[in-house]
Amino acid sequence: MSDSTADQTFWEHLDDFRSTIIHIICVTVVCGIVAFIFKEALFSVVLAPADSGFVTYRLMDGLASLTGGAVDGFKIDLINTSLAQQFIIHMKTALYAGLLGALPYTLYELLRFISPAFYAAEKRYIYSLVSIGYVMFVLGVLLCYFLIFPFTFRFLGTYQVSAEVVNMISLDSYISTFVSMCLMLGVVFELPLLCWLLAKLGMLKAKFMSNYRKHAVVAILVAAAIITPTSDVFTLALVSVPMWLLYEISIKVVASTKPIKLEI
Repeated sequence: MSDSTADQTFWEHLDDFRSTIIHIICVTVVCGIVAFIFKEALFSVVLAPADSGFVTYRLMDGLASLTGGAVDGFKIDLINTSLAQQFIIHMKTALYAGLLGALPYTLYELLRFISPAFYAAEKRYIYSLVSIGYVMFVLGVLLCYFLIFPFTFRFLGTYQVSAEVVNMISLDSYISTFVSMCLMLGVVFELPLLCWLLAKLGMLKAKFMSNYRKHAVVAILVAAAIITPTSDVFTLALVSVPMWLLYEISIKVVASTKPIKLEI
């Protein structure tokens, strides 16, 4: 810890933290305003999985053609059901984009605030940990965007109990499902990192995880049911499989991790 930081009073630390939070809020607001201004670009990304020409669907069509099959095209209409709803959704979506866009800066500011309390070696350790956590979060969001959400949307959006019943999905339902699933999958992808940290502290063993694998599968199904806002079996399976794979990866990570010795 640096001498200048050690000499600071509680109120000086609090003032530094307040400045950090203000900087984070300002950058988030700026990112949100930029996303709001570039409406066409923002919603071209967000609404892309609703289009049958989305890259995931094209790949499915390509794979089907290689096997001699065919994938039927689809068209789902997104509708607006309230006078001010589109404007409100525009603001909310821009805010979500601002939070995601400002996330690297947010992590940087928080690390800059806490870094004086650590030695140089500890700083490198924490920086690496946070960087890996950020990459894992982004991977979870990308997996949801390119795989899980498109499959979920296509299946549920085209499912019909009768040909006489036409599906028209509200824009609010689409956005809320899209955002919640992407966020939850990003958080779920932090599982290997969390298990590694617990193993490093000597609080988790690979043998324990292996012995309670069946219990973990039940817990994964329960967690997936909570994560999936649609509450259908298809989406539940799509979310559960990556979570189970992450659990298996976590076992390997924990098995290869040597716990540190804590001195009291």
